Amino acid sequence: MGSSLDSRLDPTDGLTPAGRRILNAASELFYTQGINAIGVETIARTAGVTKKTLYDRFSSKEALVAAYLTERRQRWQEWLEDSLEPLAPAARPLGVFDSLHSWLEQAPRRGCAFVNAAAELTTNDTGRDVVMAEKAWMRDLYTRLVAETGRSTRDAKRVGAQLFMLHEGANVAYVLNGDDTAVATARAAAETLLTQR
Repeated sequence: MGSSLDSRLDPTDGLTPAGRRILNAASELFYTQGINAIGVETIARTAGVTKKTLYDRFSSKEALVAAYLTERRQRWQEWLEDSLEPLAPAARPLGVFDSLHSWLEQAPRRGCAFVNAAAELTTNDTGRDVVMAEKAWMRDLYTRLVAETGRSTRDAKRVGAQLFMLHEGANVAYVLNGDDTAVATARAAAETLLTQR
């Protein structure tokens, strides 16, 4: 599976060591405590830099949020595609749910960084564009994976959209309901959908 990542506008390319410390600190703080709860002073202090250095590397907090989400998007997409690569095409749609379960178990119980960010960002924020691109990529991935099992284009779009909704619901239920079985429940529903013709 070739990667479909688009790095042409990657704001994390060519970061200086200070820029990398800033982005690492911001990423941890934004994910664990929330984007709106964290100011640039806290990020600079955590990274061991001045506010001037932060603004020299990232022109604004909005740019830093976009860099955080872009890097997280790249990590998730690369990790997911790598985890699906060894699977047979027929196993890949359900393999996404297995990968989601593994991914969520690796992190503090904060769930999907993109869902969290969408709740905090306005429609004018650059970071929201990254969120929307990530969600479009996930929906398209499910459609592509279903098509690769031999379904028609129309059927693949319909089932892919349904699997995407199950995926998103599992993401939210895992955090908001504290439901450790959310992904397994979504996977079972996905399996039912995939066996129907």
